[in-house]
Amino acid sequence: MKHAFGCGSPEHDLTRRAFLTGTAGAVGALNFGGMVHPAAAKELEEQQRRVVVIWLSGGVSQLETWDPKPGTDTGGPFLPINTTVPGVQICELLPHTAKMMHHLALVRGINTAEDDHGKGAYIMHTGRRQEPRLQYPHLGSVCSKVLRDPENPLPGYIHITPKGNGAVSAEDAAFLGPRHASVALSDGQAPANIVRPPTLTEEDDTERQLLRMRANERFERTHRTADTEAYTFSYDQAAQLMQRRSLFDINKEPPRVREQYGAHDFGRHCLMARRLLEGGATFVKVSHSNYDTHHENFDFHIQQLGEFDRPFATLLDDLHQRGMLDSTLVVVMSEFGRTPTINRNYGRDHWSKAWSIALAGCGIKAGAVAGKTNANGTAVTDREVNGGHLFQTYFKAVGIDPKKSHYVDQRPIPMTDPKANVIQEVLS
Repeated sequence: MKHAFGCGSPEHDLTRRAFLTGTAGAVGALNFGGMVHPAAAKELEEQQRRVVVIWLSGGVSQLETWDPKPGTDTGGPFLPINTTVPGVQICELLPHTAKMMHHLALVRGINTAEDDHGKGAYIMHTGRRQEPRLQYPHLGSVCSKVLRDPENPLPGYIHITPKGNGAVSAEDAAFLGPRHASVALSDGQAPANIVRPPTLTEEDDTERQLLRMRANERFERTHRTADTEAYTFSYDQAAQLMQRRSLFDINKEPPRVREQYGAHDFGRHCLMARRLLEGGATFVKVSHSNYDTHHENFDFHIQQLGEFDRPFATLLDDLHQRGMLDSTLVVVMSEFGRTPTINRNYGRDHWSKAWSIALAGCGIKAGAVAGKTNANGTAVTDREVNGGHLFQTYFKAVGIDPKKSHYVDQRPIPMTDPKANVIQEVLS
């Protein structure tokens, strides 16, 4: 959906730009040996690590969220409020999140130096800048490959999208192969075709599956490729999902829980994310759109953050109460932030030189703040980081060695930017 307050770029809505159905790039022999820290290997077997990303599509304003600048020429009309961490303030538009600050950490010194929607989204999903001859896999696809239990019938990378954006995007997985592509659930609805047609008996369905398996085995003897393997896997996965389709039904939750999350789309999607994570999902991304506020930035942030605040705080508390937060990395991010300067339309434009994200959960030091911007938020003055630093930090938090490499046709490809390092200040 196009918003009048946005920039008009065809790339401003990530769900139309980065989640296009396509085919994966060339796939070679993949070797992931040694990517998990030896000390963490045993723990990974005993306790599943999960990741949930809240994607604020379009570029949420850091000044109206994590790094307010009250009383300055760039600060805008909103006041900062205290949080449950002494000395840490966030914008008054996030009162429920402020009460959860003791679970959160902030990275306030991000400079990704990329103000284009598509290129900025690529950096934040892969930790790299775009290269002409190499496509890097999304964070969700890497987590699907490394952290997912092979016996788990749920897709390794699930994307809960606004209405009308359901698709499988093999492009996200790059050289990891289509098996680790994102599976988008439009409006949080269950994947299509996971309910057996009423005209088909269970016995007939079993016979049909056996026939398909025999045909696949015969075909793969001479035509085995990554795509055919993914095709076979998708059918096997669908058969297993049919047994767990209740995970996608938030009406199974008590009315009190549904009320806490809220009846609007984002609240329902956050509740589904929690159900999927509790049901064994490895990586879930929830998109909330659209923060591309070139016009009327403040009115639209009142509206958008009004939807975001309570469901997000509820999700954090719910994960904590269920004993899942310590094993679930939570990331709240966008493709960039918004300009400190307020334009003539009372909007803020694209700004990647000094902005913020929030983290919580697995491997994260609760209450920590890394990085600092100057008085009016125009530049990073302490602990500047980029997408490479963020990805090294995510991997370290969930027990993946960020210095290891993927191997494609025996060629090593570093998992993260080798020039970057972890943001130790936010790691526990």
